[in-house]
Amino acid sequence: MSLVAGSYEKFIWGLTLKPQSQSLTPLFSYPSHLSSIKTVAISGSVVASGGDDDTIHLYDLSAASSLGSLHQHSASVTALSFYAPPNLPFPRNLISADAAGSLAIFDADGFVHLTTLSVHRNAAINDLALHPSGERALTVARDNCLAVVNLVRGRRNCCLRLDKEATLVKFNASGDHFFMAAKEKVSVHQTEDARILFELECSKPVLCAAPARNGLLYTGGEDKSMTAWDIKTGKVAYCLEDAHTSRVKGIVVLTDTDGSTGDDDPYLVASGSSDGSIRVWDVRMVAREKPLAEYNTRSRLTCLAGTSLRFRRQKPQDGSKSKTVKRQRLEAGKNAKADDETKEG
Repeated sequence: MSLVAGSYEKFIWGLTLKPQSQSLTPLFSYPSHLSSIKTVAISGSVVASGGDDDTIHLYDLSAASSLGSLHQHSASVTALSFYAPPNLPFPRNLISADAAGSLAIFDADGFVHLTTLSVHRNAAINDLALHPSGERALTVARDNCLAVVNLVRGRRNCCLRLDKEATLVKFNASGDHFFMAAKEKVSVHQTEDARILFELECSKPVLCAAPARNGLLYTGGEDKSMTAWDIKTGKVAYCLEDAHTSRVKGIVVLTDTDGSTGDDDPYLVASGSSDGSIRVWDVRMVAREKPLAEYNTRSRLTCLAGTSLRFRRQKPQDGSKSKTVKRQRLEAGKNAKADDETKEG
């Protein structure tokens, strides 16, 4: 299990979680951007970060090495999202949004730029949500609009006017619901027709959210706490009060990636705060005052991403791709070919 965080001080942090020893061990830390980092995303061992320097940086987490950078944006990169099919250990596409209202689509094999779409005219995109199918995306921007983007045809389908500016948008694991946050309120919508099912009222503005497979939605923000909401009833399931000493800037649900679920799945949730700390909580013990593991970066964190995929640590390699990424793609190709031969037989 691994976590990646970005900070105002231009640093990116990579950490690995070892639940047995209840510790967070640093993998790397260095100033990757020329200005503050606004967003990070992770899929398998591939990490992407975007910042106010209009640049996307790429990394191989297993080798703690750089995979290069992308310079297609002419404004601050505000949101990143990978699309990875369920049967592949690496991403197929990278989607990025910027402060000019544009959406860029990349092929993750070589990170070739495919196209750039103008989704919001001269309005900064606040957040991006990718549907589990990879066929469409939702964006919310400072123009008080929710846009639906068809990623297959490469065009914006529609744009819905909102009462207030939304700062967050997320799909649940199945993609049949999505969530939007505007100040202290989080609305739960049905994906098919965007109908509002519930409206969750928080005490202070929400800055981050993460849906879980078990029907819960975790939120954090100015209240320094982490709250779990039951999206079936719209009520609070439990709350970790004062999870940090400052605002919560990122939440990651660490769950199994093999599709298996249980009564207690997920039970590990990570949170990052502008106080510099990254904490991992065992939510089965909500009365527990101390986190399961903690690491202090001593910097003002802005974003957090994580993965439950386990991989062996590799030595850094020269070239545009590490051996880990190349090996994963080769093995996936062989498995896909074997499946095709089985179907034909």
